[in-house]
Amino acid sequence: MAPTEKSRKSTVGSGDVADRLLDWYDAHHRELPWRVSPSAFAAGVRADPYRVWLSEIMLQQTTVEAVKPYFAKFLDKWPAVTDLAFAEPEDVMKAWAGLGYYSRARNLKKCADLVAAEYGGSFPGTEDGLRQLPGIGAYTAAAIAAIAFGQRAVVIDGNVERVMARLFEIRIPLPEAKATIRAHLEKLVPSDRPGDFAQAMMDLGATICTPRRPRCMLCPLRDDCLAILTGDPELLPIKAAKAEKPTRRGAAFVALRHDGAILLRKRPEKGLLGGMSEVPTTGWTARQDGDLTTTSAPFSADWRHAGSISHVFTHFALELDVYRADVVSPETPAGHWWSPVSAVHDEALPTVMKKAIESAIPGATKRRH
Repeated sequence: MAPTEKSRKSTVGSGDVADRLLDWYDAHHRELPWRVSPSAFAAGVRADPYRVWLSEIMLQQTTVEAVKPYFAKFLDKWPAVTDLAFAEPEDVMKAWAGLGYYSRARNLKKCADLVAAEYGGSFPGTEDGLRQLPGIGAYTAAAIAAIAFGQRAVVIDGNVERVMARLFEIRIPLPEAKATIRAHLEKLVPSDRPGDFAQAMMDLGATICTPRRPRCMLCPLRDDCLAILTGDPELLPIKAAKAEKPTRRGAAFVALRHDGAILLRKRPEKGLLGGMSEVPTTGWTARQDGDLTTTSAPFSADWRHAGSISHVFTHFALELDVYRADVVSPETPAGHWWSPVSAVHDEALPTVMKKAIESAIPGATKRRH
């Protein structure tokens, strides 16, 4: 006989929810390069705060599979936070290029500098202490505190929000539901293994309690899930309607010198794509279009249309008309430089600029062996 909604609700939040989730995690956890496995944890191995911090910053708005090669590259170049502190900012931006949200890379460097200079190369071990560091917000501080320092912290990312909204059938739309989700989760976090509990919730959302076609029959919490009992779990969480993104337009200019070098410049440190390299473009922003003609080119030349590219940012979409000019001995505008095509892959180029270059010179941004 199926349990009633009243009896089902009475079990949610009981102590064995965490136990069953951790048992599932012990058997089915994801093997990730920044993670200490449950067996290693049981043997006394603890997570490296530097690796936890680095992975959490990289994983913001990015997938695990996309992050793995970047994480490996950063560790190879800078195996400790003090190594990252001594790195050149330009090298950090180059290593980050392609991950997006470039303010994270700038804050990554600022945070490493501060930890090395003010904390002797050791991260603070509390949420409050971690929140004082550049680029570390409430979620990241909680994740590091729980995973690296064993603090009983409430860690909530998108996966956890989805699991909790379904487990407790929370029908308040996000983001308004965040406070309710936090209140429920606070009661579930165990004092023992809070880091593994946080990672178990994330893994459950990523592999079982997925946005579409959740695998409910494999879920260790299915007997507690109110969404299974009373409706369709896939309908939760409810999200407020998103405003339509505006589309901005502009032009990009790819100049190819006779020796195979491409003209680049550096964007201002502050603002969108701050500190990154780019081909010259017109003055588009999130709020306005840029010039669409060759009158804004960096110098006079035979500029030919070489296609158009599209790119989506957080708050707007961008369409760029791409122009190419093949030149012999051009002037070099102030603040610009010529980068050999063979080295373009290693420049700090954001994805939108790689698209523009590829439109004009196919294969130019691919690594050469």
